[in-house]
Amino acid sequence: MDVPQVTYDDVVAARKLLTDVIVQTPVIHSRVLSEIVGGPVHLKCENLQRAGSFKVRGAYVRIARLSEEERARGVVAASAGNHAQGVAFGSGLLGAKSTVYMPEGAPLPKVEATRGYGAEVIFAGHTVDMALQEAKAHAAETGAIFIHPFDHPDVIAGQGTLGLEILEQLPETGTIVLAIGGGGLAAGVALAVKQLRPGVRIVGVQAERAAAYPESLAAGHPVMVEPAATMADGIAVGRPGDLPFELIHYLVDQVVTVSEESLSRALLLCLERAKLVVEPAGVAGVAALLDQPHAFDAPVVAVLSGGNIDPLLLAKLLRHGLAAAGRYLAFRIRLQDRPGALAALLGRLAELRANVLEIVHERVGARLHLDEAEVLLQLETRGPAHCDEVLGALRREGYKLIFS
Repeated sequence: MDVPQVTYDDVVAARKLLTDVIVQTPVIHSRVLSEIVGGPVHLKCENLQRAGSFKVRGAYVRIARLSEEERARGVVAASAGNHAQGVAFGSGLLGAKSTVYMPEGAPLPKVEATRGYGAEVIFAGHTVDMALQEAKAHAAETGAIFIHPFDHPDVIAGQGTLGLEILEQLPETGTIVLAIGGGGLAAGVALAVKQLRPGVRIVGVQAERAAAYPESLAAGHPVMVEPAATMADGIAVGRPGDLPFELIHYLVDQVVTVSEESLSRALLLCLERAKLVVEPAGVAGVAALLDQPHAFDAPVVAVLSGGNIDPLLLAKLLRHGLAAAGRYLAFRIRLQDRPGALAALLGRLAELRANVLEIVHERVGARLHLDEAEVLLQLETRGPAHCDEVLGALRREGYKLIFS
């Protein structure tokens, strides 16, 4: 097979460039995922990489291969956060001025980290694709070198070094499952892995709200889609890169999509069971394993591609994950507005061993009769069976439950 512009040798050369720049992140065994899948599952922890994601690999290689004259003109990039940090970090090491365009609403910790590495941050548009257009215009106007987040041979080669590490750390790997946004990571990993171990399956995962690859692969060429809002902002890319698409078309065995609920469940699992903080885009591979546990040939390596997440968003996502896992209940309950009614309800919930996270007691409202009150409850439970037990007990005792 003849794949133009980027080769396995480029990946090997990129690894030499990165020798003293990145860390070789660990591959750790996950007992809980292994039980779910029915065979060994390991996590490749790029959330522990310098600058918090795999993006530093490709960004550094791209900037390092610029001439001194090119680096003197500065570099410009566009990103929702992880590529931004990789570019800022790499530029700082190599002495180049960096400007990064980020979409409005980019996570604050990613913005601040990018600035902390020395880049100038400019907000542009509401999507990565809109920021990309502004970054390209900046490059044309100023002469700065545009550092594409995924559609360049040097970037793909840098990301491919992750595949080399996986095979060295776990030679018996049967399947690698990893997130796809624009496609640089999947393309690079597939290129490296298929050269050394053609039998290893590569499975790409997209958030179903921002899934350009399934439609593009069906059409045989990159297709533009309008990404909907997704918690996986790091992979919310509307159009596959031309070069990554060609490599993924030939080398990646399957591309699947996952829901927002699956992403939040995966994030919760990584935090609770693996003690790893991972951003939503970074857990896409784990989400796919939870959705289709028997669809992957073990041993499986799921790549945790990034760990840069806003703590406030993390708190919200954890609650979302608890709900998706059947461990969180939110509903309204109508009571008679009389002394002791609320205390009796809370006492009954305590007997049922449901933990009250939040409560709002309303005694006046257009929908309430004069002798009624309404309580908004948010409960933590032990799982779906416990949810059913709590709701069933309340209904049998005559409480009126409202879900909205």
